[in-house]
Formats: sequence, structure tokens, C-alpha cells
Amino acid sequence: MRDHRPVAAEPRVDMNGLATVSAIVVSYRTGPRLHECLYALKSDPDISEIILVDNGNPPDAEAWIDGFLARTDKVRLIRSGTNPGFGTAVNQGAASALGEILLVINPDAVIRRGSVGPLLAAREGQSEPVLVGGKIFDTGGHEERGCRRNTLTLWRALGLGKWTLEDQQAPTGPISVGAVSGAFFLMGRKAFRKLGGFDENYFLHVEDIDLCRRVIDSGGSVIYQPLAGALHYGSTSKVPSSLVQAHKAKSLARYFRQFAKGPSERALVVLATPLISLVLKLRG
Repeated sequence: MRDHRPVAAEPRVDMNGLATVSAIVVSYRTGPRLHECLYALKSDPDISEIILVDNGNPPDAEAWIDGFLARTDKVRLIRSGTNPGFGTAVNQGAASALGEILLVINPDAVIRRGSVGPLLAAREGQSEPVLVGGKIFDTGGHEERGCRRNTLTLWRALGLGKWTLEDQQAPTGPISVGAVSGAFFLMGRKAFRKLGGFDENYFLHVEDIDLCRRVIDSGGSVIYQPLAGALHYGSTSKVPSSLVQAHKAKSLARYFRQFAKGPSERALVVLATPLISLVLKLRG
């Protein structure tokens, strides 16, 4: 693993006494959208440092990353030469973070300037752990599916209840929800680490839903803050959709086994897993 700057043991505060924010970006064959993501983070005065975890990019992309690193004081690079998965890579970034607050954002997402403040404001008055997600919108400005959700249960996955809430009336301020998207969220560094970060048994997908579930189960809050936003291009990584859907099906099966209530529900998970896999395959 290569980390180009030394890591301090304690979080820092800025000159105004405010908590510092470490942005964590995990990239795997992301393409040029990564440039937009990093430039937006670099220019945002509320972000103290950027930790880029390079899970694997072609030589030309790595050359661009190295050049960006050389030109940017507040960015650090972790490059292991392998792809351990999204959650594991975020955990690596969090382990080296200097900031008191972690901001996790997808490499194909561009933060809207001024969004850190509303995310931090939504934490006020809440007992830890608190996880706050922002509005993720497409190039047309429309809220994407999954920004705000109820807690995922097997019944909701099977269509016996509502899970995602993007078709509900948009809130005008922060609201408590069952889950938000891992593509754009903020959480205290200490709280994230205390919960163990992302479960590294998920290689891709559902690790964010799992983390939200554990936040709530531990007595904390998951909050959706519509006043913070990020443009999400989506599907920029050069990875076959069939492989992505296979990982998603495997992750969903793990999630439902993890949170199943009693032997009967665990048995139902076993029976329902092939159906869930089929649905995902048809969608892909």
C-alpha cells in the first residue's frame, strides 16, 4: 500500500476551531468523471483533506492521479495494487483520516458547493452514532432512487412494503429515515470506527444499507438532508453489469441472513435468495 503523506494520530480542527472534514473517494476504473469529483472536493473550502483510495485504474488514469496529487496539497493517495472491495477501501481511508468528520462520496459524483454545512447541521442535537446522507441527483436534476429509504427487510425486498422513497413528497429539511445511499454521506470518524466501519464481508453493494441498520440498532440516527447535494453520473466504472448484479445478489443474501429474526425467517431467506437473484438479473 502506498500512502504519500504521513498520518497523524489525532483529528485536527481548522483555524476557526471547527471540526475538519476528510473526504474519502474510492476509485476502480472510474474514468474521467473522477477528475470532476476530485476538483470539486479540492475547491470546497469546507473539506480539509481528500483521501483517494485507488482500487485499480489503468496506467493513464494512474498517471493523471499522480499528477493531481503532486499539484494538490490536501490530497493523499492509498494504492494497494488490489481491489479489496468498496467497503474495505473506505475503511482503509477512514483509518488514515485526519479529520473528525468523514465524508464518503462516489468517484462519479460531484459535490454541490456548500453542502458540507447542511450535512453537519443535520447532526446537531443528535446522539451518536449519526449518519447523514444528502440528495443525490442525476444530470437532469432529478433525485435518484435510493437517496432516502425505509429500513430494508426481506418483505420489502419481495415487494410487500415500500422501500425507496424518492416518489414521496420531497422534504424541505432533514428527516429521519431507515437508510441513505453510500454514494454520498457524512459520519463522525470516531462513531464510524466504533461501529467497525463497513462490514468487509460485502464486496460491492448493500454495505451502506448494513451500516445504516447498525447505526439505528445501536440507538443512533440515520438522517436524509435534502439541502446537501451531489450530482451523480453513475455507471462510469468499466465493469460488466452482470458482475455487478451478481455481487449485489450475494450482498443482499448476506444482509438478510445477518438481520433475520429467528430460524423461520432465515429459512425464508434461503428460499427467497434465488428469486431475488433472478429479479436483479432481469433488471440488469
